[in-house]
Amino acid sequence: MTDWRPPLYPTPWAPTLYDHFFFASPIAANEINSPVSDYRYGGVFFEDIVHTGVDIPAPKGTPILAVGAGTVIWAGYGVFQGGYDPTDPYGQAVTIQHDFGYQNQPLYTIYGHMNEIDVVEGQHVETGDLLGLVGETGVVTGPHLHLEVRIGENSFFTTRNPELWLVPPIGWGIIAGRVMDGVGQLVYDQQIIITDPQNEQNWFAWSYGKTAVNSDSYYQENLVIGDLPAGSYILRTDFGGVGFRAPIEVHPGMVNYFTFRGYYGFTVGSPTAPGADFTPSPFETAIP
Repeated sequence: MTDWRPPLYPTPWAPTLYDHFFFASPIAANEINSPVSDYRYGGVFFEDIVHTGVDIPAPKGTPILAVGAGTVIWAGYGVFQGGYDPTDPYGQAVTIQHDFGYQNQPLYTIYGHMNEIDVVEGQHVETGDLLGLVGETGVVTGPHLHLEVRIGENSFFTTRNPELWLVPPIGWGIIAGRVMDGVGQLVYDQQIIITDPQNEQNWFAWSYGKTAVNSDSYYQENLVIGDLPAGSYILRTDFGGVGFRAPIEVHPGMVNYFTFRGYYGFTVGSPTAPGADFTPSPFETAIP
């Protein structure tokens, strides 16, 4: 597995009416800037802490860049409670309210665990402007950037999966899915393995935990894995002691979608309508 990635598509990138790749990478292209694969958005830590962002590993002191234009509305300790607190789990953090929104709702991004902050509240920044440096302040196990996307309100409970908002590398794509049991109820912390059979390489993802995370209004996903080179892959999972698999094609610059519904297996294809109540029929064409 390589840490190299191609340059990004231009922002904003919206290959369909329902996509919103509005944000550039917060870490420069010459640095490792892919999210940690085993603790993505919705991942569960210590059985009860659900991850509300993505973690991007980088050496202490790596520059952190604004992912989009906006105004700094927080800079320092205390972003979780909204008041100065040196014990805040985010450590030193910056919040940007962006100049643009989505579906008439404001957008915010949070940058946590910083070693140094180089902006002040009220300052306007452009995409790519320096916000500060990667650190390990707050609750961490090592230096990294914690990035969140919030929509509507600037709240811990209004996050969305950043991998559906960060523009992908050119020629690469994203897999998103909705993982359910046989009656259509969400399944939590279910592992899905994505295999590139040609290169014998695996990627691992887990469906979201129970609390504090939110699905996209169109995709209604509870699992996302980005940074996949375009090509043919195999989806695999074990459910109730039975193994299931299905082919999926990753198209460049696109969200490639599947559902899994317990013993009915995988169905590959996009949702039927944005914002629809997602209740697919168990008699859809499924791939066992």
